[in-house]
Amino acid sequence: YLRIDRIVAAARAVGATLVHPGYGFLSERDAFADELADAGLTFVGPPAGSIRAMGDKTSARERMAAAGVPIVPGAHVAAGDPGVAAAAAAIGLPLVVKASAGGGGRGMRIVRAAADLPAALASAASEAEKAFGDGRVYLERYIERGRHIEVQVLADAERVVHLGERECSVQRRYQKLVEESPSVAVTPELRRALGAAAVSAARAVDYRGAGTIEFRRAAAGAFYFLEMNTRIQVEHPVTELVYGVDLVRERLRIAQGLPMRLPAGELVPRGWAIE
Repeated sequence: YLRIDRIVAAARAVGATLVHPGYGFLSERDAFADELADAGLTFVGPPAGSIRAMGDKTSARERMAAAGVPIVPGAHVAAGDPGVAAAAAAIGLPLVVKASAGGGGRGMRIVRAAADLPAALASAASEAEKAFGDGRVYLERYIERGRHIEVQVLADAERVVHLGERECSVQRRYQKLVEESPSVAVTPELRRALGAAAVSAARAVDYRGAGTIEFRRAAAGAFYFLEMNTRIQVEHPVTELVYGVDLVRERLRIAQGLPMRLPAGELVPRGWAIE
C-alpha cells in the first residue's frame, strides 16, 4: 500500500481512471499525486502543489501569515543555533518544539523552563528524523487549556466553502479520541470567523477537494492556525451528519472537474454528532 508503482500498475490493469487514496498512507504524498498524473490517472485529492505547500509546517505558517490567517507566534530554529535562546524569549514560555514535517504528536516537546529547551530540541529533532526522515523543528507558543477546533473545507474550480467545525480537544498523547460537531464552545459569530479563515487558507494554496484546517482556540477566545490536512479524515462523517453533505461523493465529482452540489450562502448545522 506504499508502493506507488504497484498501485499505478493495478489501476492500469483494471482500467481504472480515478485513484482514491483513503485516509492515510499515500493520501498526503505529493509524489503520489505527481506519479498518478504522469500515468494519466486522476488523483482524488488536491493538486500535488497544494500538498507540498501545506506538508511543511514552517512554509505553511509563512503562507498563512501572508494570507491573513492568524498563526501562533513562533520561529524556525535548529538545534545548536546561537539564536535559539533569543527566539524562545521572544515567543515566551511555555512553548512547544514541533517537527516541521511531523504529525500525530511525533517530534513534539513542551518546554516550560528555558533550561529544558536544548534537550527538548535535540530530542524532538531526533524523533522527527527517525519518524519522518526530516529532523527540522520549529518553536511555537504553547497555548494552555486551549481547544482544538478543525474546520472542514470543500473546494472546486469555482469556489471554496466551509462546512463548520469539529471539536477534537479530547486527546491522549496528541491523538484525537473524540470528535464532535458542532462544538459547544463555538458561537455562530465565531463559526463565521473560523470558516472565513479556513476558506482563506484553502485559497492561498489553490486547494481542490475536501480538506481540514486545524486551529487552536485560546481560553481568551483568539484562534490560531495549526496545520492543514490535505485529505479527507476518518472523522468526516460527523460533519456529513450535521450538514447533510456526502463529502466523498462531492470530492469524486470535483476530481472529475464537476462543480460541487452545495447551495450558495451560509450552511447551517442541524443537530449534533459525535465519534
